[in-house]
Amino acid sequence: MTLRLRLHAYLVAMHLLFFAIAALLFLQRPLLFVAAELLLLASLAVGFYLVRRALEPLGYTQRFHDLLQDQNYAGRLTRTAVPELDELVKVFNTMLGMLYRERLEIGEQQGFLDRLLEATPGAVLVFDFDGAISLVNASAMALLELERPHGKLLADAGGGERARDLLAQLGALPLGDSRLLTDLDGRRYRGQRGQFFDRGFARHFLMVEELTAELESSERATYEKLVRVLAHEVNNTVAATGSVLDSLLYYRDQLAERDGVDFATAIEAVKRRNASLGEFIERFTRVVKMPEPELRPASIKAMMDDIIWLNREQCKRRGIEIGWSRCDEVAPQRIDSQLMEQALINIVKNALEAVEASGQQGGYIRLGLVDGAGGPTLSVVDSGNQLGKVPARQLFTPFFSTKKGGQGIGLVFVREVLNRHGFPYTLAATGDGATRFAIRFASHGEHRPRDRV
Repeated sequence: MTLRLRLHAYLVAMHLLFFAIAALLFLQRPLLFVAAELLLLASLAVGFYLVRRALEPLGYTQRFHDLLQDQNYAGRLTRTAVPELDELVKVFNTMLGMLYRERLEIGEQQGFLDRLLEATPGAVLVFDFDGAISLVNASAMALLELERPHGKLLADAGGGERARDLLAQLGALPLGDSRLLTDLDGRRYRGQRGQFFDRGFARHFLMVEELTAELESSERATYEKLVRVLAHEVNNTVAATGSVLDSLLYYRDQLAERDGVDFATAIEAVKRRNASLGEFIERFTRVVKMPEPELRPASIKAMMDDIIWLNREQCKRRGIEIGWSRCDEVAPQRIDSQLMEQALINIVKNALEAVEASGQQGGYIRLGLVDGAGGPTLSVVDSGNQLGKVPARQLFTPFFSTKKGGQGIGLVFVREVLNRHGFPYTLAATGDGATRFAIRFASHGEHRPRDRV
């Protein structure tokens, strides 16, 4: 039973008692009885009226509660002529106004935060109190290949193998730590985990920024300086030594015939070693002095056909199969033909050396040119499988080589050519005993800017 009904029942019970007492006057003093009855009826009516007015704030409280439930903070309660009730209405309306302003401010802040996160080039993920993803921006969706991540744990939100590996590294980041991470394609990132407090509880967030281009730029500047210093010193030494060796040959005729032959042979050997040293340093300086590409339409298929023809006899003698596994019709690409041809020759040469080093019989080098949705992709797959457990980030590092006696300059040259053209590339094991080098060209021959490896 509500308070209103209890109060009404109390008034009725009390007045029924008074009516019964007043009935005793009916026989002796009828007029006084009638007056008492009228007075009691008036008292009952006044009692109902006072109960209604006394309980009227409860009605306003219920209406205020309904507004809060509906989150209708823009609504207001109507004023009355009762001062006490108006004071309560004023308090309620003030509270609604404050809630309305706070909601507007929170909405504006949330909208600003959403726009800021979408405009942020780095990936940002925010987690709820249970560690599930509650907020993620477009950069994170693309970089980490996330699929409907909201409400999922970090380990369950990834797409491909590369994304899952990177997510596992991010999940292991300690709070407040910032580390350099590398994915399976050799791309490098800066990952950082932090926290903020929401309603007194800590919530974590992750920030991920790709650093491949910046690191390679810094790396390039370092080895360019080193190579220029080495080239200057070596070339000066080679030139001076070559001149002295040529001068020494004039003394051959002054020696005995047998001694003269030995003397000339030794001088020629030193000259050949001197020339090899010059060629060695020249291979490094070609990377440093590489010109900007002169872009003209050229056929990738025709270029690769020439490379296959150049290596055909060598592969045949060594029992290595080389040829196309798939070759789609692809529009001419805007490239520097000389630079790109040298890079592709290096890639095929590395594949050939990898198959030879594996010692297998019936090895292969298979080329593929596929016209996909993201643009044409050229792949060179070899059965050498020489990558082993080498970290992907080391493959394109200057002076690093997996080959015995390798100089570590071939892949650096390839990287520079592809970077200057703006073509993304990958070098990785296929998982079935082969190695794949893939280059993705621009759609419809459109040149990409040099913004990312």
